[in-house]
Amino acid sequence: MAGRRSLGRRFGWLWTAYAISMFGTRLAFDAFPLIAILVLHADATQVAVLAAAGLAVGAVAAIPLGPWVEFRRKRPVMVGMDLLRCAALLTIPAAYAFDLLSFGQLLVVSVVIAAADITFGAASGAYLKALVPPEDLLVAHGRFESTAWTATMLGPPLGGAAVGVFGPVVTVVADAVSYLLSALGIRAIGGKEPRPVRSDAAPRMRGRDLLEGWRFILGHPELRPLFFNNLLVNGLIMAATPLLAVLMLGPLGFAPWQYALAFAVPCVGGLIGSRLARRLVARFGQRRVLLTAGALRVCWPLGLAFVRPGVSGLVLVMVVEFGLITCSGVFAPVVATYRLERTPADRVARTLSAWSITGKTTTATITALWGVLAGFTSPRVALAAAGLLMLATPMLMPRRERTKTEAAQVPSVG
Repeated sequence: MAGRRSLGRRFGWLWTAYAISMFGTRLAFDAFPLIAILVLHADATQVAVLAAAGLAVGAVAAIPLGPWVEFRRKRPVMVGMDLLRCAALLTIPAAYAFDLLSFGQLLVVSVVIAAADITFGAASGAYLKALVPPEDLLVAHGRFESTAWTATMLGPPLGGAAVGVFGPVVTVVADAVSYLLSALGIRAIGGKEPRPVRSDAAPRMRGRDLLEGWRFILGHPELRPLFFNNLLVNGLIMAATPLLAVLMLGPLGFAPWQYALAFAVPCVGGLIGSRLARRLVARFGQRRVLLTAGALRVCWPLGLAFVRPGVSGLVLVMVVEFGLITCSGVFAPVVATYRLERTPADRVARTLSAWSITGKTTTATITALWGVLAGFTSPRVALAAAGLLMLATPMLMPRRERTKTEAAQVPSVG
């Protein structure tokens, strides 16, 4: 099968490194809130601040790193970000062992991790575009996506069991080790990577380089609507997650294992969707799959507002999540490929950084706003509002392909 063909030894090492770090991250899913609650006895407000502030401040801190990455070799940057994340995470078990762990340290580490995540993602996206032929980008993204959903399905339950047996910081140690192994995998890729050359004569980073990623996205007739669509949909999906947790574990009386099961089982849909993506594009075309999967993924979340106690409620959550995740599994590798194909090689890092930074800050903002809405109304009302608003997001999808004249008018660097 074409989808199973080898993409080469170097891609194999990159994929292996991604798989190891992704499993480590999913194993440590929700580790920081758990440590804050179980070790530091933090209240709900502090846990919310830890999630939102770490994400937002980390994204802001990453703003100058996008253009910095653009004009450097990508593999050393990726290795450096892996080692930075490893070192930052290891400070937590070290402080815990000496009874020195504090809420402030958790916040600082979460900021460092968020900034390093964005920087690593920008470097790896640019490196992947140079490593893999254009016709194989969708295959590569499909493999990354299926790996991510496999890790999401297996990691949190195993991590929860590990925390129960070995204590609250064990998954943080595992996550740190996974970044170290990822760095070794990326180092093993080998080969020579040429140093990027600026398209202008300026030898240093300029102020305008900080905004180039946003300037390119907002000036691109196809990426601009896709950008706003992704911001709103992903933000609303993430904002609904804690509200559903409060509803299921509180008034509806579901046990924690039932809540975990409701999200672990539907991750099979991510595997199915990511494996179908390439076949669907080959049969129906990239654009049609992008628009259809992008529209179908937002039809499901409204159903979460109608969850009830008991088996029927659990089944409803599983069905809704399965539909959402399957459509997202198709959409994610297609949109990642679509974005890379339309981004010039000398702008990939800045564009991906801008995309990720805005996504993280938007998600933090929407999550906070929906928390306030749930406080004034109820989690069920807030879930319904998120679901209804998502139904309007397909209007933000790109409606037509660019003509050759329009393509030539996309703003250039310099």
